[in-house]
Amino acid sequence: MARQEQTRDLWDATKGAPPLWLRILQFPLTRLLVLAPLLFLLMGISNGFWSVQFADRPLLAIASAALMAALAIAVYVGFVRFVERRPVDELALPAMGRELGLGLFAGAGLYTLCVVILVLLGVYSIDGINPASLMLPSVAMALSSGVFEELLHRGTIFRNVEALAGSWIALVASALIFGLVHLGNPDGNIIGALAITIEAGLLLAALYLVTRRLWLSIGAHIAWNFTQGGIFSGSVSGAFEQPGLFKAVIEGPQLLTGGKFGMEASLVALVICTATGLLVLLMAVKRKNMVPPMWKRT
Repeated sequence: MARQEQTRDLWDATKGAPPLWLRILQFPLTRLLVLAPLLFLLMGISNGFWSVQFADRPLLAIASAALMAALAIAVYVGFVRFVERRPVDELALPAMGRELGLGLFAGAGLYTLCVVILVLLGVYSIDGINPASLMLPSVAMALSSGVFEELLHRGTIFRNVEALAGSWIALVASALIFGLVHLGNPDGNIIGALAITIEAGLLLAALYLVTRRLWLSIGAHIAWNFTQGGIFSGSVSGAFEQPGLFKAVIEGPQLLTGGKFGMEASLVALVICTATGLLVLLMAVKRKNMVPPMWKRT
């Protein structure tokens, strides 16, 4: 039988049924409509700190991003504990070190593999090395985007849609929303949004599904973004671009380079990340981690 995430009511049995307002709040669609805007608001505040207030002070930017990420996790955990009234299994601490580390390795490895292929195709080259301090702003960017976007898109949107409509519909819905929001980036475009919908929407959801925890996807998201901007000086999803460790020369067809949107809009990343996502998704299916729609549950 598919493994299911169900709200386990911890309400004291001596008090009877939870009050009506709590039962309404515990409904998956209500949870989504309450928690998603709250996380989105906190993400906007965090972005304002690290990218505007502390743009010229990278260490303060990193500190603010870390504090806001910790606050977002605390808000998420508090919501799950006191509204859904269940253990926060998707952020289980015993699995954090191993799965976060594996995710970091996977994200950095996937992006580096894409760069190696672009080098072999003659569209990416390194023309020198910049001061290591130029990597610091990317730490703040990657930390903020990795934590906030995974809590929002996988922890909140995917999980609550899944509670209603099952894993497959949740995968499609969360991927579409994830791609759509990237259209609002300064250099966002339809090609980039479609590519992110397919490659990242699939891969990041699969990384959640294979363990039913968020640490893998958080780690992969952080590492991809940092490696992209902080090491290889690439544009990150059409939203963040500044020099990283390597002085990059990127010349070639937009189909390969991704243009101003960055690697996510490249055919190379689309193929590699989609293939990886499908493999991880197959693992999740074999582990019976897929949840059926609520109307098919016994």
